[in-house]
Amino acid sequence: MTISILPTRRDIKFNLPAEKATSWHKTGMHVSQFFNTMSLFFPVGERFFIDAVRAHRDQVTDPELKKAVTAFIGQEAMHGREHEELNELLENAGVPAVAQEKFVYALLKQVEKYSPKIFPLVATVALEHLTAILADSLLRNPETVEGSDERFVALWNWHALEETEHKAVAFDVYATVMANKPIRAYFLRTFGLVAATTIFLAIMYPYYIENVRRQGGLFNVKGWITSFQYQWGNPGTLRQAVKPWLDWFKPGFHPWDHDNRHFLDQIDQFLEVVTETKDAA
Repeated sequence: MTISILPTRRDIKFNLPAEKATSWHKTGMHVSQFFNTMSLFFPVGERFFIDAVRAHRDQVTDPELKKAVTAFIGQEAMHGREHEELNELLENAGVPAVAQEKFVYALLKQVEKYSPKIFPLVATVALEHLTAILADSLLRNPETVEGSDERFVALWNWHALEETEHKAVAFDVYATVMANKPIRAYFLRTFGLVAATTIFLAIMYPYYIENVRRQGGLFNVKGWITSFQYQWGNPGTLRQAVKPWLDWFKPGFHPWDHDNRHFLDQIDQFLEVVTETKDAA
């Protein structure tokens, strides 16, 4: 599906309240820490994505895609900055954010150093698909975060909207680079999603359990049940991402086959809410 959407770099600061870093979600600490643990991956991950796309931008000749790549880099830089602020708050609150980030950083550096040049881009398009379908799940089910601290809600909604806005950019760069190798391109991107998802979950869940333990919630059964409901039950952020995750394996798949551009109509309204939230703070 060909949809022309040019991402926009937006310089937004959320000024997150430090005292709510580990308990900003309306249900309490367990769901807060689930989202917080995902945040730990973003700053180093966004830099990895930027480097992977930038390494191939000289092969992009389409002027619109060139503009989109520049905007993609700008958006990812902003995402990394704001999640780095959250991660600093988490570190100060007793979550081992620095150590966990360092491990992810070292892993991604190994991929850059020892794999073929195309592999970081393969990993990027796979992880961009993963973040795009999780963002879509959040946008389709606003009750996932609504009613929680408004500044944290604003952060996650902003990130979800911009991930939606630029979800096809890295993919289109990959398609350009691999245009003359369709079979290899399909094999690499499908293998890449399986590998990236497996590694992501294998790291995230142990981190998540440890981060809950650090806040004294390891044996809080009610908290774990609530978190499981939010992930796999109702609203089921991860459950609802399963079918669109599988769509990746269709030959000829394109991220805009999941046509959710109507959510982007919310951006102007969202920016007004962010401004009001900042003024109230």
